[in-house]
Amino acid sequence: MVIQNIRLGRVLGAIFGGLSVALTAMPSFAAERVIFSYGLLELSIPVESLEAFAQEGHIDETLAIYAGEASSEELEEFRRLLQTPAEVSPVVLSQFLYSSLGEAVLQYLGDLIQTDSRLNGFYALRSAAVLAAADSEGLTLLNVVQHFPTPSVHINGVRALQVAEAFTQLITQTGQMITLIEQQATIEAEATPIDFAQFTDLQQPGTLNWQVETLQLHDQSRDRLFEADLYYPQLQTDPLPVVVISHGLGADNKSFADVAQHLASHGFAVAAIQHPGSDRQQMQNLFEGNMSEAVAPTEFIDIPKDVSFLLDELVRRNQTHLAASVSFDLQQVGVIGHSLGGYAALALAGAELNFDQLRAVCEFDGNGLNLANLSLPFQCIALDGENEQYPSLRDERVKAIFTMNPFTSSIFGPSGLQQVKVPTMLVAGSHDPLAPALLEQIHPFTWLPELDKYLMVIHGGTHIYASSDATIHEALAMPAELAGPDPDLARQYLKAKSLAFMQTHVAGQDEYRQYLNASYSAAISQPPLKLTLIQTLASANAELTD
Repeated sequence: MVIQNIRLGRVLGAIFGGLSVALTAMPSFAAERVIFSYGLLELSIPVESLEAFAQEGHIDETLAIYAGEASSEELEEFRRLLQTPAEVSPVVLSQFLYSSLGEAVLQYLGDLIQTDSRLNGFYALRSAAVLAAADSEGLTLLNVVQHFPTPSVHINGVRALQVAEAFTQLITQTGQMITLIEQQATIEAEATPIDFAQFTDLQQPGTLNWQVETLQLHDQSRDRLFEADLYYPQLQTDPLPVVVISHGLGADNKSFADVAQHLASHGFAVAAIQHPGSDRQQMQNLFEGNMSEAVAPTEFIDIPKDVSFLLDELVRRNQTHLAASVSFDLQQVGVIGHSLGGYAALALAGAELNFDQLRAVCEFDGNGLNLANLSLPFQCIALDGENEQYPSLRDERVKAIFTMNPFTSSIFGPSGLQQVKVPTMLVAGSHDPLAPALLEQIHPFTWLPELDKYLMVIHGGTHIYASSDATIHEALAMPAELAGPDPDLARQYLKAKSLAFMQTHVAGQDEYRQYLNASYSAAISQPPLKLTLIQTLASANAELTD
């Protein structure tokens, strides 16, 4: 019994700690009592005990059973989590929790945190979170206690243990894989030793002056209005190689303006699209109550189609007087995509949507690492009958793709990614909580065909690269750490590597290929974000334990 109590105490700690990030956005606890159920065993903790601990640091007889298994640092962290308010308005939180994405998150949490009747806590969680956010004391874990609509809340210990173990396993396996990647990078660097001290620093701007104009686009076939900022170097007579930038959820066409300007100064025409169904304005509309969804299922089709329509528009410009000052080489196009835009880049490169696999994953109520994959609720939004008529969204003008933190594992899967037809760079952040590197970039890297492919890992990197890309995260009061320890350094890496990649595989400047190796990555790597790049990774090394 003592052993079981120790284990359950640790499980409780894992639950409270592991859910803390999610609960700052949508927290939940019981009105009077928290009941932790594990098989036939039930442990009951009065809310008063938690309140006394949070407010005074007092540990009563009930909490002492579990506190004895925790360090003083862990207890202090737990106390902080109980009483730290989340700065989120009830309107913003309500709008998010009533969207498909918010409901998917609630459904996930509701399997762990249940009502008196042991039912999924979906509705109780939503009600408690919104009411607590409207309270004058602010949204804290303890404050939500009084607003939970049942006298007690049941924590499903079996499910909670599965989730806690999934997160633990994911962290462990990610660390093991990062070690293997570092070893592989060392092997590749030794195979091509280059001293870059005398080479051009690709992190620096090019010598060309550039200008920018905003294109207003209307795809009548979809009745879709959107815009793109077009950057291009001045006084160029030859057709310019083209790169398109597709942003992630809650961002816009300004999010990677510095990358666009960097490429333009080196001779590229760069079009940064703003996708109207997933941009910053979409998030604002959602939070203001003018939209019901964070992103509609049709966006998974519309975003790649936005890119293709933009390329069609540039073809038209080539054929009219608008091309008098500049023309574009539209047979050699590159795409840079972040997050949802990274998904779109892969689709444009030939990756096929695998709806059968996606449906199986989204309907499966099981164990394994998928319990720790926070990108799955987002991928599952793509399940829509209308989308299934578009298994392929490939645009043959796209010759290379540079994808940052894309989600891939279920919406494409192995069979879908094997259809990619062009050189591909996958960028992963080792500490990405939203699209876990191991599940969404590292393992999928091994599924890509044996073309020119690269895996770039930013050690300590997360999912977003600057506060300007964090609209949805800021609005939901998610931790600032989601931007990583040094976003500016991460963006310097993106500039240098995207330039080398696009010069090599889009502009056809083969002398830049030498920058696409482990040696150059090591040469520019700086703390606190170590940079590693590899070109091969044995599939056996990347197998996951489900």
